Amino acid sequence: MTEAFLGFLAVFVMAFLRVPLAVAMIIAGFGGLALMRGWPPAMASTSQVIFETGFHYVLSVIPLFVLMGNFVAKAGLARELFTAANAFVGHRRGGLAMASIIASGGFGSICGSSIATAATMSRVAYPQMKAHGYKDTLATGSIASGGTLGILIPPSTILVIYGIITETDIGKLFVAGILPGVVAIVCLCLAVVFVTWRDPEAGPPAERFTWPERFKALRGIWGVAVLFALVIGGIYGGVFTATEGAGVGAAGAFLFALFRGALSPRVLMEVLVESTRTTAMLFAILIAAMVFTNFINFTTMPGDLRDFILAFSPNPIMVVVMMMGIYLLLGMVMEELAIVLLTIPVFFPVITGLGFDPVWFGILIVTIVEIGMISPPVGLNLFVLNSLLPDVKLSTIYKGVIPFVLADIVRLGILIAVPAIALWLPGLMGR
Repeated sequence: MTEAFLGFLAVFVMAFLRVPLAVAMIIAGFGGLALMRGWPPAMASTSQVIFETGFHYVLSVIPLFVLMGNFVAKAGLARELFTAANAFVGHRRGGLAMASIIASGGFGSICGSSIATAATMSRVAYPQMKAHGYKDTLATGSIASGGTLGILIPPSTILVIYGIITETDIGKLFVAGILPGVVAIVCLCLAVVFVTWRDPEAGPPAERFTWPERFKALRGIWGVAVLFALVIGGIYGGVFTATEGAGVGAAGAFLFALFRGALSPRVLMEVLVESTRTTAMLFAILIAAMVFTNFINFTTMPGDLRDFILAFSPNPIMVVVMMMGIYLLLGMVMEELAIVLLTIPVFFPVITGLGFDPVWFGILIVTIVEIGMISPPVGLNLFVLNSLLPDVKLSTIYKGVIPFVLADIVRLGILIAVPAIALWLPGLMGR
């Protein structure tokens, strides 16, 4: 237990000193293992972990889904998704904010990145809301919170990383994210309803679309529907694995962007370079996390922590609630991916030891990460919006996102109380 505590302390200190997270975890993991077992065993064990992780076949999912998302972003589908959602709900109070959330869910189904979703929707939805007199608090709050849907509704890079670390079926994790994604959209839209009920001037109604105009707007999003049905439908139906589905999705997104005339040689090179950069970053962090996990597994921390938690709460579901509370507190002061990578090696054995489904816990983890992405003061989506919308004060964004953070906490409670929301669809796979 002491060795693991010192390892975590070393990572936190190095992170505080601005050492890159991947470097910090490798130093702490390798150094800790060397001090416990000696330098030759540490070098042998660490090199084996790096080799096995780097050549893990399932890891090819990450660059393929990143590539798919970048192709889709260049094809301009986000604007069409927003137009379609606006056609149905824009005439209501706060309707444009709801449209932003719904469109973010659609974009997330073919993107897999929270930051990319929030950044894209800020360019598409914010000018529309500003033109209709929306207050910046509601506009930025809805965009920031809607952006988090990019990592819940499949495909999701966070679910891929969780699946690799815990050896959980990625296909089942993807399918498990669908219904919780719908619940998330509903909860965030209800937060908009609450805000506009308290302050009707925060989100005045926009113009009403006719039914012919609505059907025309729906025809513009056929590409999103086809890609999502092709990838997730194929995985759910057992036609191909998650890795093969990623290849199909990337190829489909490339053809879609090509036929829309969105890919010039320069744009194609930009997509490839950006995808390579993102993939390299994720691989470095993931490999470092596996090295650190290898060190943690040689300590007594997982077992000691389980005994400690159970001593305070013999009720298993309360153990989960305690863990989620810890995650919520950490999310207010730390970067979300770092929290997941550092805590999964400790918490996951406790969860499986108590008999909980790892797929369900994976959805809870992603939900927690979503909350952290918009929790002041260090929510990453908040800083993304602050950089893209320089005329909006960061304090305004902080104020605007609070109702959506509360809505997400309510959603987390629902998922804890009703695990079937996440487990029903995966349970049907293979039947």
